[in-house]
Amino acid sequence: MLSARSLFQEIIDDDDAFQLFCSIAASGEAQGGWENGRIAALVPESMSALAPKITRHGADEDKHGRLFNALLKKRQLAPVDVPAETDYTILLEKRGIGLTHAKLSRDEPLSERDIIVYLSHSRVTEQRAADQMDMLVKYFGDHPELGRAIRMICDDEANHLAYCHEELLRLVAEGHGRTIQRVLRESALAEIRVYRDVSLAVMGHMGRLLHWPAAKSAALAAGIHTMYAYERLGGWHRMVGLEMPQRRGALDGPATAAPAF
Repeated sequence: MLSARSLFQEIIDDDDAFQLFCSIAASGEAQGGWENGRIAALVPESMSALAPKITRHGADEDKHGRLFNALLKKRQLAPVDVPAETDYTILLEKRGIGLTHAKLSRDEPLSERDIIVYLSHSRVTEQRAADQMDMLVKYFGDHPELGRAIRMICDDEANHLAYCHEELLRLVAEGHGRTIQRVLRESALAEIRVYRDVSLAVMGHMGRLLHWPAAKSAALAAGIHTMYAYERLGGWHRMVGLEMPQRRGALDGPATAAPAF
């Protein structure tokens, strides 16, 4: 029987599949760290109070990248190149979602609207990250090799999501509600398509590494398409709602360290 637990167990148990999985995850986190670092450096003066929180967000993402690389090192594995079709961040950018690398590479202050776009985009992608990490913790939170790292990352992702909710609600109260809702909707509808495409690509690579039979690969692809249909029909709404989080000030203070890794 196919299940998320059994699929991830197969990936964890195979060095080649685990190497690709951690490499994809580490690359995405490193990109997120760079993006947040650049945004923090370019925050407009009118929103300068956000800079330390964005810096903290970037530091957390950098830490996550190091954690995934440390998991590879534990097995004496090196990171591998990430196939372009599995690069979630770049594929979102190609769909016009978020702030482009070209914009972030220039030493020009961002606008207030840019920060609204960044926070709205982050609210959507952090929902996906939080959901994925919750699933991994549910199944592998006590795993002797992975457990501690994924619990750390899961807690950070919950903080990131809480921060996005809190800051966006503050901006709604300042009169930016219509813009925020429009960007949230655009981001969510683009994200679910990119997530589908990346999921299909990742499972395709895993199937080849793990020598899955055609029937198993077809069943997994059908499941991914079914999930996309559910999200397209209304599941995406969970990614755009805003509510005051229980964790207030989640990104106040410095990033937490990961000394065990």
